[in-house]
Amino acid sequence: MFRHDENAAPTHAQFAMRVAVIGGIAVVAFAAIVFRLWFLEVLSGETYLKEANANRVREVKIPAPRGDILDRAGRVLVDNKTVLSLQVEPSQLPRMTEPRNRELRKVARVAGMSYARVKDEMTSQMAASLGMEPARFERKVRNGRIEPPSVPVTLKQDIPFDRVAYLRERQDEFPGVSATQQYVRDYPRGTLGAHLFGYVAEIGPDQLEEPAYDGLEPGDRIGATGLELQYDPILRGRNGAIRVQVDAQGQPRGRELSRIEPEPGDNLKLTLDAKVQAAGESALAATGLPGAFVAMDVDDGSILGMGSAPGFDPSIFTPPVEQGHVQALTDADEDPLLDRATQSAYPTGSTFKAVTGSAALEAGLVTPEHTFSDSGSFEWAGREWINAGEAANGIVDMVSALRVSSDVFFYDIGIMADDAYEQSGEEVIQDWAKQLGFGSPTGIDLPAEGAGLVPTPEWRDKLFEQAGAPGSCGGRARLFEPGCYETDRPWSVGDMMNLAVGQGDLQATPLQLATSYAAIANGGAVVRPHLGMEAEDPSGAQTQAFEPAPRRQVDLDETTRTTIMEGLRQAAMEPGGTSYPTFGGYPVEIAGKTGTAEKTDQEDQSWYAAVAPADDPEYVVAVTVERGGWGASTAAPAACEILNALFAVNDGCVAGTSQTL
Repeated sequence: MFRHDENAAPTHAQFAMRVAVIGGIAVVAFAAIVFRLWFLEVLSGETYLKEANANRVREVKIPAPRGDILDRAGRVLVDNKTVLSLQVEPSQLPRMTEPRNRELRKVARVAGMSYARVKDEMTSQMAASLGMEPARFERKVRNGRIEPPSVPVTLKQDIPFDRVAYLRERQDEFPGVSATQQYVRDYPRGTLGAHLFGYVAEIGPDQLEEPAYDGLEPGDRIGATGLELQYDPILRGRNGAIRVQVDAQGQPRGRELSRIEPEPGDNLKLTLDAKVQAAGESALAATGLPGAFVAMDVDDGSILGMGSAPGFDPSIFTPPVEQGHVQALTDADEDPLLDRATQSAYPTGSTFKAVTGSAALEAGLVTPEHTFSDSGSFEWAGREWINAGEAANGIVDMVSALRVSSDVFFYDIGIMADDAYEQSGEEVIQDWAKQLGFGSPTGIDLPAEGAGLVPTPEWRDKLFEQAGAPGSCGGRARLFEPGCYETDRPWSVGDMMNLAVGQGDLQATPLQLATSYAAIANGGAVVRPHLGMEAEDPSGAQTQAFEPAPRRQVDLDETTRTTIMEGLRQAAMEPGGTSYPTFGGYPVEIAGKTGTAEKTDQEDQSWYAAVAPADDPEYVVAVTVERGGWGASTAAPAACEILNALFAVNDGCVAGTSQTL
C-alpha cells in the first residue's frame, strides 16, 4: 500500500499551485495600490490640492470695536482703547508635557509673571470658555476626555514693545504665542455709572448656540451685564478677517491674500446727564453708607441719573480678569455688585403715604376735607400706635397730614382700608399701589430688574398655611428676595395699617417709588423708565431712536392729584414741613416727602422722594440710604444735591436737622 511521506519534497504540481496563489495575491494587492493611487491622483486630486493650499493659508480675525456709550450731551462715558496683549493659543503649544511646560516657563519670564500664574490664567480662561469650573476642566484634560479649546488665552495686557520685538525675533521658539492688538473697554470717568453700564465678557458655549450670537466664535466678547448686555446687538460690531499665507509651523510668511474690514458697533446715546449722575453718586458717597438714587423726567421716563452705592471699578472685568478681584467683589459685605436702584427690596417708610393718600381719595374712603384729631397716638388691635417722636399734630387733613407726616392719620386710613376689604374684598391700598407701579418690574431697559412686593391678605394667609414647612430665608437673602418669608400668623388689620405708612412687608425699589411719584405728578401716566435715547453710527448719524410709550394711564382725579401735590409741596416749602429745614429757602419750589423705614436688627433707613417744580413738574428724584436714620437728615440733603445739578443751582441745600418722618 502506497504511503505519503510528509518529509518528502513537494511535487512540481504543488509548487506551481503555491506560486500561482501567491502571484494572484500580489496581483490583487498591486491592483488595489494602483487603483488607490489613481483615485487619489485623478479622482480626488483637486480636492486634496485645495486642502493642501488651505493648510498654507490662515484666516486671522480682526476684532470689531464696540460702540461708545455717550450721555445725552454726547459726552463719552464708555469707549475703547487698543492694547498689545500677550496671548497663547493652547492648541498650538507642544503636545508633550515637558516641552509644553518649558515653553510656558519661557513665556512667564517674558511676561514678567510666575509660571504658576501663567498656568492658572490659562486654566481659568480655557475652563470659562467651556463653561466649566477650573478644577473640573483640569481633571477632564488630565484624563484625556477633552482637548484644550482653540481659544486664545490673554496672559497680559499693555506689554512693552521691547518684549513684543523679542517675541517676534524668536517666534520659532514660541509657537502659539503672539502679541496681538486688542480693543478693550475704557472708562474715562472711572467708576461713574458702573452699575448701569455693566461689562463685557467672553461668549460662553451655550450662548454660541443662540441665534442672537450667530456668526460669533469662541473668544469673542459680548455684553454680560447692564446696558452692555441690553444693547449688545447695537454696540457689538462685525469682525473682519485677513487671509495670509503661513509656513509649516503655521506662522505668517507670505503676502496678504484678502481682507474684510471690521464693522464697528454703533454708539449708544443715553438719556443720562453725566453732571446729574456725578452729583448723585457724590451725594451718596458723602453718606458713607449703602444706598441708591434715581432722577427721572416725569413725563417720558427718561433717566437723567441713577446710581447705587457702594460702587465698583468696571475695569476689573477687562481681560485678563483677576478672578481674585472679582471674588472679592462678590463676597464683599455691602454687595457692591448689587444695583440697589433696580434690584433691591425695601420698605419705603412715609414716602409711601402719597400712594396711600391717593388710594384713599380715589376710593372715597376720605375726602380732601376729612379731618382727624392727631393726639400723637391711639389704641387699636391691642397695641398703641404712635407718631414718630410722639409728636401730637392736632387736627389734620390730607394736606397737613402729609406736611407733618402724621402716622396716626394714615394708620386710621389703614383701618378704613381693612374694613373695606372685610366688607367687599376690595384691596384699596394694594390695588392703587400696583396701578402706580409697585409689585412688578417697571420695564426699564436693564436686565435683572426686581419686582418688589405689595403684601396682600391672600399672600400672607397662604404663607401661614405653609408655615408647617417653613423655608430658609435669613440674613441678606430676606432683604433682597421678595416673598422669602416665614410666618406664624395670617393677615391682620395691623398689616394694613403698617402698609399705609410704607412699613411691614412692603418691598420696593427706588425706581418704583420714583415711577409712582411721576404718575401722580403728571396726572396718571405710568411711564416706562429708560436709559437708551438713540443709536448712532460712527459718523454720528442716528440709526435708531428709543421712545417707549407709557405702560398705562391710570384714572387719577385732578382733585386727588392737586391735594397730594399740595401736601408734598407744604412738606418741603412751608414751616413745619418735614423737609422744610432742607428746602425752605430753595429757589425752585419742591414737592417732597421724607421717609424713615424701620428695619429689624438695623438702624432706620432714610428715604426722600421729590417732584420739581411743584407747580409744573419736570423731574422726580428718589433717594434712599441704608442705616441713614431720619429721612430729613440724610436722604433729603442728598436729593437736594441732585436737584442742584438738575436746575443748575449753586449752594441751594441746607443740611437736614428735622427728626421727623
